[in-house]
Amino acid sequence: MKLVKRAEETYGPRAGKRVTSWRTLAMQNKAAGLTDRQKLEKVNQFFNQMRFIDDIKLWHKKDYWATPLEFLGAAGGDCEDFSISKYFTLLELGIPDEKMRMVYVKALDYNQFHMVVAYYETPAAVPLILDNLVGSIRPATQRADLLPIYSFNGSHLWLMKARGQGELAGQSSRLGLWTDLRNRMTSGRLARPAVNLDD
Repeated sequence: MKLVKRAEETYGPRAGKRVTSWRTLAMQNKAAGLTDRQKLEKVNQFFNQMRFIDDIKLWHKKDYWATPLEFLGAAGGDCEDFSISKYFTLLELGIPDEKMRMVYVKALDYNQFHMVVAYYETPAAVPLILDNLVGSIRPATQRADLLPIYSFNGSHLWLMKARGQGELAGQSSRLGLWTDLRNRMTSGRLARPAVNLDD
């Protein structure tokens, strides 16, 4: 597999094993005819095994949004990296973009900004929240610890006025870090972390 080889060359043999597991997860679950909820559970469990580490320690940057390959290669990342990897893997498994959003929130228990993935079964549904801080997937109504600020997907950006859908604010390309991430995914450029978490 091309991705496995790139991961091994850039990050080492353990990274290749993580990427192999990721590709196996994607291939097996595409063929399995799973429900959306089953896909959400499998992807959430897979990525929540990764290690949390701040961007400043891992990448020596204040804020860096890693591609899924960089996240797995580095063996960890921050909340944006967990969310980005879950989002793109769920897209690959056939979850439509319009059913998902990455939501930038304030994690009230930690008094810090945070990112999660929200899945909307229907446009008016209470979203299910995939989060690296809480292992189980829960409805947003059970996550009073999260205060939504804005959300986005591959196409749109919403400003959140409450715990609902939010107000459409334009295209997601307005987010510089999102645009940079998408450009790196297209070009195939891989960054090397400042620290090796496999050591």
